[in-house]
Amino acid sequence: MTAVTPVNRLIVQGIDLYYEHYRNPGKQTLVCIHGFLSSAFSFRKLIPLLRDHYEIIAVDLPPFGQSEKSQTFLYTYSNLARLIIGLLEQLQIKEAALVGHSMGGQISLSAALQKPELFTKVVLLCSSGYLQRSHPTITFGTHLPYFHLYVKRWLSKSGVLKNLHNVVYDKSLIDDEMIDGYGKPFTDGQIFKAMTRLIRHREGDLPSEALKKMEKPALLIWGNEDRVVPVEIGKRLHQDLPDSVLYSLEKTGHLVPEERPEFVSEQILEFVR
Repeated sequence: MTAVTPVNRLIVQGIDLYYEHYRNPGKQTLVCIHGFLSSAFSFRKLIPLLRDHYEIIAVDLPPFGQSEKSQTFLYTYSNLARLIIGLLEQLQIKEAALVGHSMGGQISLSAALQKPELFTKVVLLCSSGYLQRSHPTITFGTHLPYFHLYVKRWLSKSGVLKNLHNVVYDKSLIDDEMIDGYGKPFTDGQIFKAMTRLIRHREGDLPSEALKKMEKPALLIWGNEDRVVPVEIGKRLHQDLPDSVLYSLEKTGHLVPEERPEFVSEQILEFVR
């Protein structure tokens, strides 16, 4: 029997936020935060391995997945982190561990720095790191009336299948369910205007000085064949984060929650415990 996904929506700081809430009263809470061009769907293999041990919340960050594609929201990492904090406050969750993949790793770090009393530990799965803000020329271009059509054309040209080939090492993992799951959110045309705002507003990743102030234990898991965020970024984060451990996996690409869910879940169980 196929498990039913527990779909929930809340208005958080004026944004209609989609999230999945796997309730497990009395257990520690894990908050799963996806990466760029992704959604809570990217944790579909990890959640079943963890849901008996934790209460799990997997969020669709706006403008991705099924969350609102607002044309007024300021899409900075710090604001997205505040959405996560606001969601947990509305749900009256007092303490949680963060699990962030790719861009979600930076948002997890930002949330932990903004409200350290709310978060216990941070798990970074091929987290982005040290990425600078978009070049001023690109930022200026986002103000042009039809820039969103350029974004749409760029994504259409690369296509879901090509993007998936870029983020996994074992191409045999890519099936119709995966293609549909990662491609479906982009059938809503409003996402391209919202992504234009994200490109415009996104600040650079946290600098070394900020990372070195992180007091929370951090677990880093990387794919050695990651072509999106190379393992060298993971090694640098490991050096900057005062209390961290790094695992790098052979024959694994960027999409570690999909490619190595068993290993990732085992390490999370050991680390969060």
